Amino acid sequence: MQPSSLEQHNTEIHLNQASWDGKPLLRTIYRDFYRRIADAALPPSAGLVVELGSGIGGIRDVLPHCIRTDIFKNSHIDQVENAYALSFKEQTVGTLILFDVFHHLQHPGAALREFERVVVPGGRVIIFDPCVSLLGLVVYGAFHHEPLGLRTPISWNPPNGWSPEEHSYYAAQGNAYRVFFGSERHHLTDAWEVVSRSRLSALSYVLSGGYRRPQMYPTSLYPVMRFVDRVLDGAPLLCATRLMVVLQRAPSR
Repeated sequence: MQPSSLEQHNTEIHLNQASWDGKPLLRTIYRDFYRRIADAALPPSAGLVVELGSGIGGIRDVLPHCIRTDIFKNSHIDQVENAYALSFKEQTVGTLILFDVFHHLQHPGAALREFERVVVPGGRVIIFDPCVSLLGLVVYGAFHHEPLGLRTPISWNPPNGWSPEEHSYYAAQGNAYRVFFGSERHHLTDAWEVVSRSRLSALSYVLSGGYRRPQMYPTSLYPVMRFVDRVLDGAPLLCATRLMVVLQRAPSR
């Protein structure tokens, strides 16, 4: 990463923690996101449950046995991990969770090969990421600092001489949509089966202001907003701002 990236990362962690502590609505919405993920996760008996890029570690509220990791050390995680060079032994992870992480993988093919190494046969990778719809284009294109990257080729595999330790900053919020709902899906190998794909309105989250913007409706109206979300989920091309994909590792051949 750039020389200031570690400092920037730590600053963002502290800002996110302040928003988390000061916004009960944000915590409630994320718990519902995490419950959706927990419903798709395998039980601990199937292998370790690990989250990459855990940030402030809020997933523990729903999955208390989850191992929280990030690329830099902070007080909210259990261990430092690099998605391209994980420290876990082969076939020990039952569920690997990427919440707002996939769009930061500059070389997703290399990451998925590493996931294949550590995930047990029949184990799962759960991806929760931005979704590109008409509303998603507005939300992420106009109100988010990270690029969508929709016209930039995805560098599925790294160049010769590349090292997993090269932590250059990368973000392309549209990548998960392109890979799992668009024209880039052919990159997936036979090692992974797409168990489920869903596109979510998550308007309740958008209007909550997230971590950086003002909350636009009272917390007491969240049940109403959840109902609105369920209605808008029926028009994903127009309204989806989030996607969730569950991959399952094929049995060893």
